[in-house]
Amino acid sequence: MNPEEWLIYGIIIIVLILISLVVKKLMKKDFGQYANKLLVCLGGKENILNAECNMSRLKVLLKDVSIVDKDGITKMGAKGIVEIDNQLKIIFGPDAKKLKRYVDELL
Repeated sequence: MNPEEWLIYGIIIIVLILISLVVKKLMKKDFGQYANKLLVCLGGKENILNAECNMSRLKVLLKDVSIVDKDGITKMGAKGIVEIDNQLKIIFGPDAKKLKRYVDELL
């Protein structure tokens, strides 16, 4: 191969790397904003008594479950919500642990 072909291949590789980095950055969730939205859907931080994380679920103990916006939580990407008395188990998948850390910072 001549030097011009090497240069073209090098430019193509650099462009592909840059595109992949931009796509990765755009796909990354902003967990700070995500946690803020979750707190609003849960009725505010005053409504939350305790939050725990069990694998893919965020378990939240609440003062008043009736003010929770379950549709809003589902629209945020929750795969399911289980309500038991004044407790919600929200299935977020692998993001649950990271989300729990941000929620703890806000409480």
